[in-house]
Amino acid sequence: MITHNLGYPRIGAARELKKASEAFWNEKITMTELQKAGEMIRLKNWQSQKEAGIDIIPSNDFSFYDHVLDMSFMLGAIPVRFRCLRNYLSDDMEFYFAMARGYQKDGFDIRPMEMTKWFDTNYHYIVPEFRKSQGFEFLGRKAVEEFIEAKKAGFITKPVLVGPLSYVLLGKCESEEFDRLDILPALLPVYLDILYALVENGAEWIQLDEPFLATSLGEKAKELYNLVYKEIRSEFPQLKILLTTYFDSIGDNIDLAVNLPVDAIHLDLVRAPEQLEIFLQKDTGRQMISLGVVDGRNVWKNDFALSLRLIHEAVEKAGEQRIMIAPSCSLIHSPIDLDLENDEEALPLVIRDWLAFARQKLDEVESLREIASQRILNVVSDNLKLHLNQESINRRKTSALIHNEDVKNRLSFIPEIEKTGRSSFSSRKIRQQKSLNLPLFPTTTIGSFPQTAEVRSWRSKLKKGELDAREYDMLIGEEIRKAVKWQEEAGFDVLVHGEFERNDMVEYFGELLEGFAFTRNGWIQSYGSRYVKPPVIYGDVWRSSPMTIGWITYAQSLTAKPVKGMLTGPVTILQWSFVRDDQPRAETCFQIALAIRDEVLDLEKAGIRVIQIDEPALREGLPIRNEKKKAYLEAAVRAFRLSYAGVRDETQVHTHMCYSEFSDIMEHIAALDADVLTIECSRSNMELLDVFGKFNYPNDIGPGIYDIHSPRIPSIPELESLISKAAAVIPESQLWINPDCGLKTRNWDEVKQSLSNMLSAVKKVKQKRAVEAR
Repeated sequence: MITHNLGYPRIGAARELKKASEAFWNEKITMTELQKAGEMIRLKNWQSQKEAGIDIIPSNDFSFYDHVLDMSFMLGAIPVRFRCLRNYLSDDMEFYFAMARGYQKDGFDIRPMEMTKWFDTNYHYIVPEFRKSQGFEFLGRKAVEEFIEAKKAGFITKPVLVGPLSYVLLGKCESEEFDRLDILPALLPVYLDILYALVENGAEWIQLDEPFLATSLGEKAKELYNLVYKEIRSEFPQLKILLTTYFDSIGDNIDLAVNLPVDAIHLDLVRAPEQLEIFLQKDTGRQMISLGVVDGRNVWKNDFALSLRLIHEAVEKAGEQRIMIAPSCSLIHSPIDLDLENDEEALPLVIRDWLAFARQKLDEVESLREIASQRILNVVSDNLKLHLNQESINRRKTSALIHNEDVKNRLSFIPEIEKTGRSSFSSRKIRQQKSLNLPLFPTTTIGSFPQTAEVRSWRSKLKKGELDAREYDMLIGEEIRKAVKWQEEAGFDVLVHGEFERNDMVEYFGELLEGFAFTRNGWIQSYGSRYVKPPVIYGDVWRSSPMTIGWITYAQSLTAKPVKGMLTGPVTILQWSFVRDDQPRAETCFQIALAIRDEVLDLEKAGIRVIQIDEPALREGLPIRNEKKKAYLEAAVRAFRLSYAGVRDETQVHTHMCYSEFSDIMEHIAALDADVLTIECSRSNMELLDVFGKFNYPNDIGPGIYDIHSPRIPSIPELESLISKAAAVIPESQLWINPDCGLKTRNWDEVKQSLSNMLSAVKKVKQKRAVEAR
């Protein structure tokens, strides 16, 4: 048996990559310094994996922004709008970042490439853009350079590439409608060039990530998998190819997978342990089998007994020499090192004992290999590592911290709560309009305003005891007052309080709910330099006291205009946390929904007329196998509706979703029955809105008309054009105007200028409508 890893966190133990990237973007360090920071992270990562005993260590799993964007750059898949920068920007990295973030200086104004969720994770990738006549070239040598870099440091690594089929399927048609798969003949020769360069420099193993093999594929895609991999094999008969699948079972693609001419196939046995038996029944005996038994996406300690059963089953039927042991997927979805957690108040020792982060997961992989090998040789019947692991597993199972019978009993009342329904949307809208008196094209923002370094320092000083609670509240209150005043003067119709008191839209609520624990250094990458620190849901969830009433009612007291009560929805809290794995996820989600409902009803009692329950992760949680989607969507819709069950018709309920494809779930989005839905549309140039028009979406909708994830400031004419595009699809009476997401990551100068342009664009569109109506 040998061990390997699919990928390691790229951010650095102390978030070195974030600090270096943002310093470079702000022109505080040079490109050379940025590159040096990347080299140091890569070297530490390779060394950590070697020290853990991993036999085959990956390279090219590091990225300065996103590994799919890396692949686009290596393949020369550059959107047409960026070609004018090719000769203008002297450094490839500047060009690379322009593709990710847009470019607005020196007379250029180029919007960034689209971004969306990586399957059912909270990681965002940069979407490849293809044309019918798409050409490719071996433009970037990143994979080769990092392999050589590792080799010089003493590591013979396994370069990781997004597989050719998955890369194409991850992309979108830039301007023409055609089958993306038709560009494979042009793409494959450049893939082969990359592989040639790697082999020439000594690569023995190549990891090709093909997560689409765990989805429902059409016949054309299946045929192309055969053709593409036969071509790769014929060109590289000696190269060892590891084909990886993850996030679910390969299911009905199993016959295809076992007959592909590759040397090893990786199976995610955490998400789909049942697929091992089916795979072994189909096994041809030609491939090594990589068992993904250590969870790469959650933080719970591996139950060695369960993993060893799977390993033993595989060894018994396939033989020890054909078995590889690994995490279930890349560890970029896991925090780096549990040893960095030393704050017992945030993460009590009793809970810390139940956890394993990326570094510890590598130790688990090696321990499983050791224990399994000893059992095969009948060396030890009671391995100490196994004994200690089972003691920890049992302590968690029997802990009194996990269960609350009152919370469990409350779930039985859900059917009664759900009977407290509201009137139809058309009836509700009349009542809400009478209460709110909103104009045509009402304007609002998604919720947060910039979290400046000063605001963040207040929170840090409060935790350190350098500020007392009264001083902190005065500072936050003043920041809210200034934000409300600016919104009123700017001319917004529905205001927000700015969320200055919140560290993160999920962590903040987790800290105020029971059943959550927290890390101090458990960061994972969401996109680019945006990292999040998911809370850990270890037990039953409930609300012990109000969470947002004070600040929202204070903000409302400052203005006659409506101020939104801002909450995070149950599905998003679930998706953006590390969730307990000892009960169905839907049960935990319903517990959260009831806790949010308590807050919604209290906000309504306090006189808040508009309440936003954000669900940006609803689409993200959709299983990647078709047969599992219906159950998830029904539970997600039920949880969201449960979170506002019982509110009056006059209370306007908003929700927000971002960076997702909606075409296959429109029926369920409509079933949420939020009065106003805000979505991301600007980065796709309003393309995502088309599906809402075709579906005839029944409620109000706010398509985000400018991209807050890019530093570029949209012009008034650009925003006018986007509003007009939206109005051509959505009836004007249903159309809201807003940015595409919260504004906490931007600075005030960008925000004020962009929002002022947005409001000016709305005025101009209204004026044109008035002239046309005469």
